Amino acid sequence: MLHSLYIQNFALIEKVTLDFSKGFTVITGETGSGKSILLGALHLILGDRADYSVIRNKEEKTVVEAVFKIQNFDLDAFFSEQELDFNEETIVRREISAQGKSRAFINDTPVQLSVLKELAEKLIHIHSQHHTIDLKNMEFQMELLDVLGDTFSLKNEFNTLFTTYKSTRIQLNKKEEILKKSLLNADYVAFQLDELEKLELMTTNFQDIDNELKAIENSEDIKLGFSLLIDQLTDEGGATNALNQLIQVKSRLDKIVGMYPQLDTLSKRFKETYLELLDIGQEAMSNLDDLDVNPAQKQILTTKIDLLNTALRKHNVINQSELLEIYTNLSKSQFSVEELEIDIAALKNTLRLLEVELTEKAEVLHTTRVSRSLTIQNQLIELLTELKLPHTQIVFDLAKTEKFSVNGFTEMKLLFSPNKGMIPLPIERAASGGELSRVMLAFQYLVSAKKQLPTLIFDEIDTGVSGEVAQKIGNILHKMGDYMQIFAITHLPQVAGKGQNHLKVTKSHETEITTTEVINLSQKERIEEIARLMSGDNINKAAIENAKALMN
Repeated sequence: MLHSLYIQNFALIEKVTLDFSKGFTVITGETGSGKSILLGALHLILGDRADYSVIRNKEEKTVVEAVFKIQNFDLDAFFSEQELDFNEETIVRREISAQGKSRAFINDTPVQLSVLKELAEKLIHIHSQHHTIDLKNMEFQMELLDVLGDTFSLKNEFNTLFTTYKSTRIQLNKKEEILKKSLLNADYVAFQLDELEKLELMTTNFQDIDNELKAIENSEDIKLGFSLLIDQLTDEGGATNALNQLIQVKSRLDKIVGMYPQLDTLSKRFKETYLELLDIGQEAMSNLDDLDVNPAQKQILTTKIDLLNTALRKHNVINQSELLEIYTNLSKSQFSVEELEIDIAALKNTLRLLEVELTEKAEVLHTTRVSRSLTIQNQLIELLTELKLPHTQIVFDLAKTEKFSVNGFTEMKLLFSPNKGMIPLPIERAASGGELSRVMLAFQYLVSAKKQLPTLIFDEIDTGVSGEVAQKIGNILHKMGDYMQIFAITHLPQVAGKGQNHLKVTKSHETEITTTEVINLSQKERIEEIARLMSGDNINKAAIENAKALMN
């Protein structure tokens, strides 16, 4: 369960620490007081992406920290898998800064947002108003049915296999398309291959050819370079060349060895350099002797480079490596038709086997859904009767399709009728806003018991209802609070009166900056707040007595 929440520098909240209890907690406050801010802070804990506009003071970071008591929720394996320390009181923290940095921590260990989200989904769920709208969506309806009918694992098995099936189908389509193009373009591919084969890309290094061509074109300059080195660093350069001058320096240095340590070091380095220069001179002589420039070769090399450049431009690539890749691909497209046909036959066989297995699983899934939907319908009708919809009909209309989809063979419509003598229609057409809220609450009641979530937060689940219906909703939420932690943001006194704990969100204008505060109300303050919800700011004795009556 959620034990405490610390919020700092978030929207209108400067700093607040909230301690929570078990059971059913209501949250009230004027419209615009900041109840949505409280939810926004909790969404950060749930791993949602950071909205940097909520940072109150841009000079400071925003911090939201929640403490969860998790000792009874079998989370040891998750902590072990993520290499996190397991504590019965686990601390989850988000920090965001105006510089665009967002960090997440579990028990002071930095974690990826995906890890935080995975843990939070096991601990807390926020039911916002848009979830009620989701009730009109067939996929959401199907998900509710699978959760309540314990067919979720069957559906996951089917979906895993179905994903493989779709992936195999995509592979088959791609290979069939490649084969089709290969057959259509066979002549053109052969022509392109012939052109590229003449370049002998596999055995010819065009960089070496380019270097050789440059050497021929610059042969005189190259010879001059070698000659300069030979003239200065060999005996052939005469008495005034650099070598003879270095010999004289060496001779003088040999005579004063041992006279001064630093000079000895420099003398040693000079001798090493002298030997290196001698070697350079000899190598230059060897290279000059080996330099065989054949001007007639120039035309041959130029022709090869021109052919390469023409091919590069034609295929819109920039080097031999990319051209070789094109050649390889063209070769595959020409010579792999038989391989493609073998692969296509194998993929078709795989698809046939997958279709058989998928059909079996889809049959089991559909049959199980149909059989278990009746029990769920009765449970929902019982709850909706308690919520002042005594003549409700709610039907999972499950039709079997000819071809399987992501939902197997099942196509579903959630049918609803709130009154006697009315044929059930798709719920999106038949239910009012207040009726949708009650149906959604009934679903959540059943789902929360099934999933055993530690904490569930309802954001105005009582929208569109009032009076006795609101009181019934309060009773349901109170009952849910017997086995889990429930929060409900509400404007209705009938719901607020059923809470075991009560938080009030207020907006203060006492300083230059508007702030939001969250107050944990005492019993006396609760009575006054519920009376205010009934009669407005002018609280009279009758409102107080009515508030006490609502609270029993």
